[in-house]
Amino acid sequence: MKLHKRKIFTRIEPYIGDDTVIVLHGARQVGKTHILFYIRDWLAQKGKKVFYYDLEYPELLEDLNKGVDFFVSDLRGKGYVDGEEIYALIDEIQYLENPSSFLKIIADHYKNIHLIVSGSSTFEIKSKFSDSLAGRTTPFEIFPLSFGEYLEFKEVNYVLPQVTSSSGVADLKRLYTEFMTYGGYPKVALEPVVEKKKQYLLQVIDTYIRKDVRDLAKVEDTRKFNNMLKILAAQSGQLLDMTSLSRETTISFATLQKYLTVLEETFVIKRVSPYSKSPSVEISKNPKIFFFDSGLQSLLWLNNFQDSPIGNVFETNIFGELVKKYGRRPIHFWRTKTHLEIDFVIENNGGAVLPLEAKINFGRFEPRAIDSFINKYKAKDWGVIGLEGKKLSEKGFYPWEI
Repeated sequence: MKLHKRKIFTRIEPYIGDDTVIVLHGARQVGKTHILFYIRDWLAQKGKKVFYYDLEYPELLEDLNKGVDFFVSDLRGKGYVDGEEIYALIDEIQYLENPSSFLKIIADHYKNIHLIVSGSSTFEIKSKFSDSLAGRTTPFEIFPLSFGEYLEFKEVNYVLPQVTSSSGVADLKRLYTEFMTYGGYPKVALEPVVEKKKQYLLQVIDTYIRKDVRDLAKVEDTRKFNNMLKILAAQSGQLLDMTSLSRETTISFATLQKYLTVLEETFVIKRVSPYSKSPSVEISKNPKIFFFDSGLQSLLWLNNFQDSPIGNVFETNIFGELVKKYGRRPIHFWRTKTHLEIDFVIENNGGAVLPLEAKINFGRFEPRAIDSFINKYKAKDWGVIGLEGKKLSEKGFYPWEI
């Protein structure tokens, strides 16, 4: 299997070899193991001694649950010499009975053993990681493939965003539509047979989302829960009305809150808050709901893939691309009492804001909301992300240009 370099590796690399434990966390099947393998081979090429442990193997899990002394003894049996610098990569660290204690002891007493570990969700990691690890870990969120990574994994040789020829743009539109339709889970994205793509995504839904989330959220009525997932998928990109959702699913408000929290902490959905200079407004106003992966949303909602792009699937996909670029926290939306609305507002660390509209066809863009936002918040820049129709001369961007 060819190991491709994920973009996040550029952010991880400066921390490899320092005194903190590197933690990769994200949804299942987004490629955390692939990244660990890439790091393993990268270290080996540099002449470093590196060992890999997959805790999905029961016997390995049983061994590491015996504690750090047993782990170090096992490393010695593999060729580790006390005091030498080595790297240990541990996949699915959340399976350990007490990962916090294990990682803390290594971080504090074995400075020469550099740990890089993965975990399948923030929920599972938070539930097993204690405050004792504060300052001892460097976390990185792993998401499905970006469009640029999708092209690289498919070995399509375009240098983004510098593609200007009409034939190149047409080809990228075709590829982006495919990427948007099926999403960025690596196994799904790289499978050429459409029916297999669907089966792989169904596997993600049934094995990893429904089962994991049901277990973590202690779901009692699976029929109601599955119906809720379908309704949420249909509403991706729309305001979340908890009262309406509770009534439609016949799930209590408190139980819905629990379900949504687990779905968010397992990287299935994100509740996006409205942009405002007043934090109290962000808390009081309804958030929007987004799926992180447009293929997952589409299959849950429609039970199939569509031949032609659908507007809110495109918006969901653009949300996912923005998250991969900016992270989850700085992305908001804007909506006024008069229903002027901007799809995304990116807030940088300095307080500057970038309003962005996502329109599958550039011709659907109407500037009133952007003009109003710029007038109120003095935004210096803005953009419209689209795929079809006549591209706006200066402020129009194809998805691969953001």
